[in-house]
Amino acid sequence: MMLGKCTVLSRLCASHGRVLRMKFAVLAIALGALPYSLGAQQSTELIRLDPKNPHYFLFHGKAIALVTSGEHYGSVINADFNFRKYLAALQSDGLNYTRLFGGSYVEVPHTSFGIQRNTLAPASGRLVLPWARSTEPGYAGGGNKFDLEKWNPEYFERLHDFLGEADHDGVIVEITLFSSQYGDVQWAVSPFNAANNINHTTAAIDLKTVNTLENGNVLALQERYVRKLVHEADAFPNVIFEIQNEPWSDHPALTDIVNPYLPKPVRNQYPNSIEVADEESIAWQTRVCQWIAGEEAGRPHRHLIAQNYSNFRASVRKLIDGVSIVNFHYAYPEAVTLNYGLGNAIAYDETGFLGRNDDAYRRQARNFMLAGGSTFDSLDYSFTVDYEDGTDVAPNGPGGGSPGLRKQLGILQRFLAALPLEEMTPDSQVVTHVDGLSAHALSNSRGIYAA
Repeated sequence: MMLGKCTVLSRLCASHGRVLRMKFAVLAIALGALPYSLGAQQSTELIRLDPKNPHYFLFHGKAIALVTSGEHYGSVINADFNFRKYLAALQSDGLNYTRLFGGSYVEVPHTSFGIQRNTLAPASGRLVLPWARSTEPGYAGGGNKFDLEKWNPEYFERLHDFLGEADHDGVIVEITLFSSQYGDVQWAVSPFNAANNINHTTAAIDLKTVNTLENGNVLALQERYVRKLVHEADAFPNVIFEIQNEPWSDHPALTDIVNPYLPKPVRNQYPNSIEVADEESIAWQTRVCQWIAGEEAGRPHRHLIAQNYSNFRASVRKLIDGVSIVNFHYAYPEAVTLNYGLGNAIAYDETGFLGRNDDAYRRQARNFMLAGGSTFDSLDYSFTVDYEDGTDVAPNGPGGGSPGLRKQLGILQRFLAALPLEEMTPDSQVVTHVDGLSAHALSNSRGIYAA
């Protein structure tokens, strides 16, 4: 069913008694339009920014946006997680994106961030990392220590299967290579922690120095890991690499505040603070980006690289060379508005911590994507071991996620797919006022508007 496409509307949301006062709008509403199926059109050309409109992506010859509500990043490292069932659930709901942590960071069951059934914290003996286990017992998470100079075939078999299955199901995969450690709980189980490997990694490093250039012999092991993952993902067209998850957490530099009227000290503290990664972190992230580019040197096409810039919103001062995607977490639509002139894809790469109600995340998605965003990624706690179809709706951590939310996001994805995204740009003039609400809109020169 196609509702009102190329129809001039003077009223919207009439059931709520609200009137949009519009200069002129032809509003494309494609809630029932046929979804674009990536999986049916396999190709070897990598996902890239659309050259006609680099605020979106080009894949299989079509401009696309990315929308999802996905599991907590442990699909490959958790041996108990049935990722085929998970990816099929995303495809069934019309979603086309997922985020995957590469294995350099793990969490602790029932402990990290209060998540009770955490796919990024496998049960004892079920953790599958890129590195093989040694014969020496003593890994803090259970089992033998890791040998960081020997690869684990089981991990790479799972990685290949995951990326191939995702490509078949039309799902783009962002591989996050590193993450902040956040605290001693996570650092205690890190494979780079000297207590957890047999490679005598520099004992003096800690969670604040591991992701810096001053990390002793760990730097060479990190380079080896990055180059290996980039090499192993070489054949997959549906892959994006993210340098590091939330680098500002371990290396914060205050760049702005949300509400300037709050008193100190809370004015400059989370969740009112807007922090970016400090210079020490940026120097290390730049090196990681160089490793990615170096491993792909000589290829006709290179995978896209994303930089996780800040929470909420920030006016980007300078991106790392080689970065094409700017990732924000818990983002406001202003993250797009402030940075649209960069000519990059602006992504809402993680949301959560707003409770279990679907409404908050649905509003976030619609506001961000209709402001001109390229990506919306909800962190979905209903995906757990034995519930890889996303039906675990019991309380499970600081966020939400449900079958109902994913169906709503699938509607948004189909709506966006029905638009000529290569022509669409933010339009702040088409809606001049909405009683009691704010408005975000896209339009093109041919009279198609989405609001």
